[in-house]
Amino acid sequence: MNFGPGGRPIYMQRDEGAATVAIRHGDTELTTWPLAGSECPDLTVVDELARLVLTARRAGYTVVLHDPSPTLLGLLDLCGLGPTLRVEMRGQPENLEQPCIEEVVVADDLPVGDLDDLDGPR
Repeated sequence: MNFGPGGRPIYMQRDEGAATVAIRHGDTELTTWPLAGSECPDLTVVDELARLVLTARRAGYTVVLHDPSPTLLGLLDLCGLGPTLRVEMRGQPENLEQPCIEEVVVADDLPVGDLDDLDGPR
């Protein structure tokens, strides 16, 4: 366990689940396995994926990442690997997302530009 200022323990936030890697040739999925370390991703996970994508492409295969966490996706994009991977989401909507809910706009709401007068006289 790591400790921060004042000797307090530092807890790393874990994402909800492990992503799954799949190797495809055309439309045929040849094999899948859970991506080790994807629950709490770091640069080691990104390095392993980068090497796998390079090897698979040289052999004519495609790497597909199923249900990666937002943290893993952000890390892949930060490292420039996001565009090279095919990502498929198969899980349920996130906790805050509700399917088939649309935003409602009330006609009496003032646009942002008209709210400047709320600060008072200048």
